[in-house]
Amino acid sequence: MKRLLDYAWPVIGLAAVIFSGWLLYKELAGLSAADVIGSLKAISLSQWAMCILATLLAYAALAWYDRIALLHLGHKLDWGFISLVSFTTYALSHNIGASVFSGAMVRYRAYSTKGLTAGEIAVLVALCSFTFAYGTILLGGLVLVGEPELVQRLFDIPIWTARLIGLGMLAFCALYIIGSWLNLPPLVIGKFKLFYPRLGIAGRQLIAAPMELIGAAAIIYFALPEAGNPGFFVVLGVFLASFSAALLSHAPGGLGVLEFVFVKAMPDMAKADVVAALLVFRLLYLLIPLAFSIIVVLLFERQRLADVLRRPKDQS
Repeated sequence: MKRLLDYAWPVIGLAAVIFSGWLLYKELAGLSAADVIGSLKAISLSQWAMCILATLLAYAALAWYDRIALLHLGHKLDWGFISLVSFTTYALSHNIGASVFSGAMVRYRAYSTKGLTAGEIAVLVALCSFTFAYGTILLGGLVLVGEPELVQRLFDIPIWTARLIGLGMLAFCALYIIGSWLNLPPLVIGKFKLFYPRLGIAGRQLIAAPMELIGAAAIIYFALPEAGNPGFFVVLGVFLASFSAALLSHAPGGLGVLEFVFVKAMPDMAKADVVAALLVFRLLYLLIPLAFSIIVVLLFERQRLADVLRRPKDQS
């Protein structure tokens, strides 16, 4: 079964890219490359500066995910090392897809050199994944309660239903914090058990979890022109929907999926402007970090190989 899944996820990802690419092609019919280039040229230097700052905020929050998980496990490592591991992990997993598996491999190679066991690294990966999911649920709940009509851009759902779903999402987030505060027994959902971390850990998650998503959404927000811009709250809601769909699709980098959902949910803005903003997002949040992460991995593995080759000489 495991071998079947190993082959299934790449096939699912490829199918998602092809299908979403076809939908995106239909959605962008009539849009020329010149229009998109024109929109990219219209992005000012101050907008680029804000997009870069938003990217740094997002990756700083991702490093905090790892830091929080390590504190939960009782390990205190250097912030620089944690930031480098986290940056490399997410830069690769966001582009490759199947982030749980690719993230686990990178973290195992790095954190095992600092004395963490395979079991501890598995807990770290799970807690980081939960922190991200927690942030998505928290912000999603706030958006659905504050702007429930947003959901109608993608689904034919009554506003009261959207608001009710949002309240349920916020109730789940509150239950998690209360459970941690009261030190309740694990929350059992089928075969899944959610053990409440200490209140200090949960409190940090409450801040770090939405910070990364706010930073990532801000890249797109700052890259959009002021004319027709629906505001950050709306952009955040659309980003949560599109980014979640991209992750669930298992498509590498959410290619096509992210763009289709975002363009579909922003009908009041010029499509060229939306596509240009998404290209800026891919460049700053995905492609440039990917290039740096590949260099980091190559240097790390080169050093590990050098250590292995040097070891027999030291022992002789």
